[in-house]
Amino acid sequence: MGATERAVVDHKAHDHEHHEDQDRYVLGFWVFLASDLVLFASIIATYFVLRTHTDGGPTAAELFEIPLFTLETILLLTSSFTCGLAMHAMRNNRLNAMIGWIAATIVLGLAFVGIEASEFVKYVAEGATMQRSAFLSGFYTLLGTHGLHVCLGMVWLSSVIVQLKRQSINPTTARKFTNAGLYWHFLDVVWILIFTLVYLVGVIE
Repeated sequence: MGATERAVVDHKAHDHEHHEDQDRYVLGFWVFLASDLVLFASIIATYFVLRTHTDGGPTAAELFEIPLFTLETILLLTSSFTCGLAMHAMRNNRLNAMIGWIAATIVLGLAFVGIEASEFVKYVAEGATMQRSAFLSGFYTLLGTHGLHVCLGMVWLSSVIVQLKRQSINPTTARKFTNAGLYWHFLDVVWILIFTLVYLVGVIE
């Protein structure tokens, strides 16, 4: 076999290995997302069972403030929109715009987490601690788990920005941002479920 033929064979082998790696990354991401889906479904179902077990403590209607959880919802939905704008910028190969929209998404996420943390502090100051009732245990577990995932999403997006600054837009950074963006949209969908099943149902009942 000549040098040219060996080069062709090596190139094909490299491409094959690259495609296998890509397939593993894609499969791993969807397995990770599916496990998170099962986690949130379990916690939401548990909360829904416990929501009326207040043990004489504050009820959801007494605790929840419509302006507060509405603001949280607006912030997170807006962050989903800015994440979509970053995806659009990526497809048009606009690096600076892409980084800017990702940064805006992170800032909105930080504002969301900050308001949620202040909400928890306020409730605890009023005596509505996690140990007070089964309802509050379920509430803090669900909201806290979602908040931690939002923090994970922000770290993920921040790492994408670092890689974009070093490597610009290429197939690898594009794939990493696509996965991070899908994860961020997933967290928004989970929040819509929380907004509906926890807050809206809570203030109506």
